[in-house]
Amino acid sequence: MQLPGSSSSPEAAPAPIADIGEVYLEEHRELVLEEIRRIIREGSPRDERAYRLMMDYPLRRAKGLRPALCIAVCRALGGELEEVLPSAAVVEMYHNAFLIHDDIEDGSLTRRGGPALHRTHGIPAAINCGDGLLALTLGPLLANTDRLGLGRALRILDVYARAVLESFEGQAQELSWIDEGTWQLTDADYELMVRRKTCSYSFVAPGLVGAAVARAEPSVEALLVSFLGSLGLAFQIQDDVLNLEEGRADYGKELAGDLWEGKRTLMLLHALRSAREADREEALRILRKPRPAAGPSDVGLVDLLREMVDERIIDEPTRAAMLRYLDARAAPSGEKTEGDVQFLRRLIDGHGGIEHAREVARRHAASAEVDWQRLAEVLADSVHTRFIGWLKDYVVQRTW
Repeated sequence: MQLPGSSSSPEAAPAPIADIGEVYLEEHRELVLEEIRRIIREGSPRDERAYRLMMDYPLRRAKGLRPALCIAVCRALGGELEEVLPSAAVVEMYHNAFLIHDDIEDGSLTRRGGPALHRTHGIPAAINCGDGLLALTLGPLLANTDRLGLGRALRILDVYARAVLESFEGQAQELSWIDEGTWQLTDADYELMVRRKTCSYSFVAPGLVGAAVARAEPSVEALLVSFLGSLGLAFQIQDDVLNLEEGRADYGKELAGDLWEGKRTLMLLHALRSAREADREEALRILRKPRPAAGPSDVGLVDLLREMVDERIIDEPTRAAMLRYLDARAAPSGEKTEGDVQFLRRLIDGHGGIEHAREVARRHAASAEVDWQRLAEVLADSVHTRFIGWLKDYVVQRTW
């Protein structure tokens, strides 16, 4: 088998830098998916339905960024694919389990271009599926004692244990803000929450695990923590921005879902700080409302109307008017409506919320660039190193 990053000919020309990232992600996504299939099959061989549910999210269109990052760091530092692949699959299993549970907690309608798992199979089955994915990560981590030796196996376990706990703490912080109706938050409050909830397990942990497999020096690990922490913040801020960009057929999640759910984002916090008092009070009144549990803004109708716009059967103003009309007729009193969400969006646009968020993301990307210059000095030139270099630019330029 020819492994990703290898070449069948020593004279083969390297791929253009713009293509390296997408090719690298796709090649390693297939390897990781096969490893996840193996882990799930061996862990739950008697329950075919449970297997299918656990593979649902992993098989949907996704980047596979976390395991690819884990593999790239390991290989760039001289490690072997066979040694790091099971641990890279583990972080993708964590990610999918967290998504299943987050979608339930947030009341999300869609995920990766399809209905959220709890909307098609029910909340109990979805919770159990997420729990199953988490449970099955223990097998590969235990097997690392034979594969890598006790020292490296314990180091990897420690990295993941800390990352999972930090993700829980970040999610707990966000949920407490929602429960307590807290909106007087600074950008620093948001960034601390994101560092815990997302950066730790999505960027820092995959990098540290790859470094541990490759037996990296502590000084290299420290550089990775700083570099990947900044990269993770820029990535999440861009993710929040994409949630508000209409007309993106490749986005895969519910557009404006963060506004429906009342998520604390840099854009919305900036708009609330900048708005005149009357607009701020109206926004806070809207944000206190729950999103509709189901109805005209449910995933089926939203998707249908979006397809009708894409196929030029109706235009965008007609789509918005139809949703407002149906919301007014069907949404129970006290729940958010399409008009409410449009008000929040206009408030963000009117006070430069998106540009503010992009500027903060660029600032963190610039910090990552400084760390990268030092990190690149200790990494051998390879497709793996070039992928990591591509990633630092991708996080603020990506469109899905």
